[in-house]
Amino acid sequence: MQYDPEVADRVRKVIADAGVTQREFARRIVMDPSKLSRSLGGTRRFTAAELARIADTGGVDAGWLLGAARPPEPAARRERAVAPEGGRPLQIVRETVRLIAERGFHAVRVQDIAAACDTSTAAIHYHFPGRDDLLEAAVRWCMDEDTARRAARIADAADTADELRQLIELQIPRTPQQRWQWSVWLDLWAEAARSTAMGRLHADYYRQWRTTVADVIRRGIAEGVFRLADPEAAALRLTALIDGLATQVLASGPDSPGTGPDDMRESLVAYVDATLTAH
Repeated sequence: MQYDPEVADRVRKVIADAGVTQREFARRIVMDPSKLSRSLGGTRRFTAAELARIADTGGVDAGWLLGAARPPEPAARRERAVAPEGGRPLQIVRETVRLIAERGFHAVRVQDIAAACDTSTAAIHYHFPGRDDLLEAAVRWCMDEDTARRAARIADAADTADELRQLIELQIPRTPQQRWQWSVWLDLWAEAARSTAMGRLHADYYRQWRTTVADVIRRGIAEGVFRLADPEAAALRLTALIDGLATQVLASGPDSPGTGPDDMRESLVAYVDATLTAH
């Protein structure tokens, strides 16, 4: 498919009509924001699957995006069949992530995802042609959700020390939701070790996560809350400790003595007090 500036213009109109930022629209269609920017700017072509997700999320005819049909009027869009919350692409990704948490990625079939979404396997392939496309979308959705939760959690923190405590608390697999989230991450880590594309996503996510922690530590040092240290090195050690302890909690069960969520929290707080907190 060759780059067509008219297609890019139509996609811009869909985004404008949605009333959201370009980044938020990229999240809704489960697309890398930088890829969306390049496609709109003319340095990258939209794939057929991406246009399908844009059409579904924007409530327009896919043919219109390609110039083959007129766009439906707003009233006609409201009369279409009721779509899943967030649109079909996000529903597919959410159900994929849920099934990965329950069964593991390689035990999840496209038929299972289609059944969970009450749709056909053809509809799944329409939005995500291959398993790699679906896995990448699932990883990206998890990354976006995790980033949003972190931002919401630390928004009302009293100071930088409290920010770091909130970030730590968010990573402890204490609730069913947190354990579910960690189960997904563990499975996706294994895929990242085998897949170059997943490896890049994994590296990008961890770069962002460590940068978040390093920024909090850097501000804490400036405020005198934390002692003088290399923020990047401290963030690397702390996030690695979080990963290792969370893995033990998941492998041992929530009530196992010595490796429960409370034990993880106590270990992390003790580590921060011993290595970072200014006394």
